[in-house]
Amino acid sequence: MRKLNVAMIGGGFMGKAHAMAYAAMPMFFWPAPAIPVRKVVVDVNAEMAETARDRFGFEEASTDWRAVIARSDIDIIDICTPNNSHAEIAIAAAKAGKHIICEKPLARTGAESKTMLDAVQGSGSIHMVAFNYRRTPAVALAKKLIEEGRIGDILNFRGTYLQDWSADPDSPLSWRFQKSVAGSGTVGDIGTHVVDFARYLVGEIAAVNALVKTHIPTRPKQSGGVDKLGVGGGDKNAERGPVDVDDEMLTMLRFSNGAIGSIEATRNAYGRNNFLTFEIHGTKGSLAFNYERRDELQVMFADDVGDARGFRTVYTGPAHPYGSGLWPIPALGIGYGETKIVECYDLCTAIVTGKQPSPNFEDGYRIALIADAILASGESGQWVDIP
Repeated sequence: MRKLNVAMIGGGFMGKAHAMAYAAMPMFFWPAPAIPVRKVVVDVNAEMAETARDRFGFEEASTDWRAVIARSDIDIIDICTPNNSHAEIAIAAAKAGKHIICEKPLARTGAESKTMLDAVQGSGSIHMVAFNYRRTPAVALAKKLIEEGRIGDILNFRGTYLQDWSADPDSPLSWRFQKSVAGSGTVGDIGTHVVDFARYLVGEIAAVNALVKTHIPTRPKQSGGVDKLGVGGGDKNAERGPVDVDDEMLTMLRFSNGAIGSIEATRNAYGRNNFLTFEIHGTKGSLAFNYERRDELQVMFADDVGDARGFRTVYTGPAHPYGSGLWPIPALGIGYGETKIVECYDLCTAIVTGKQPSPNFEDGYRIALIADAILASGESGQWVDIP
């Protein structure tokens, strides 16, 4: 069976999720399309790189991603770094003919994302951007039902992503609150996941009209080399630094196919942990999903008999997308890790077959343009067309 040597750049939270997926994918999807080999992990200093190697099961550790990309024995470059380094790493990887998976958002802006797309086009590289939530079986089932025409023509999409990890004004000044590193705040960090749902399930977004708000203008600077994701309560007496990205956004949507919709996203919603949802209404029925109940898809069809009309729950399992490779009993329970395992499976399948996966860098670029438009509309208060 073919083996694919992986070099993972970044050993933090996302590195943990990706490393777990490389180890577990063949256990779930067998025979596997290929066996990912955790070859080398790269981090910012030798101590962190060695810790990541030991913790995540890589054969080698390094602090020099450029040297790692130049190695002939590396097949996949996995980018798990802050947003401001995505483009430089991905472009170098494409020039070296490597396959690439990059964490979302693809880059800080549409223009920066375009440089990454240009680099991979014609390079022979398979490229993927890691919007893993669409690989939740219930979300893939929603896609299947829509494509089969089960809810008819889509009229409306309503999506949310509500979290509370940055609601505390004294939580640390993560890089996610700094425009120079992150590009944007809630829009790029979590809002783009809902944008990905909207494009995946409904179609291309043609225009947006948004409100964008920063609630907490400063936060305590954090000490040490490990980013704390803004969680855990900072030192109230520490020097505070400016927050120059958005905390919350609300946008109306116009789709190219005539559907309308809305997206709301915030990281300041006390009581909401990972409230990623969508509700879709069509001419023949409706679908609803809440990631906090990720084994469930709510369905309602207009031709249901009168005494059974209303939403009912489908519990995903072996009969549904990706179900044959996960757990043998419906509603046994999947987690965030399983979406990363499926993502790894799709990446390896794409490399073996030579067919670009979805979402790829083209999708990442389109989503970045939509994020740019949401921010621009938030400034102007006007509808902004997506180029």
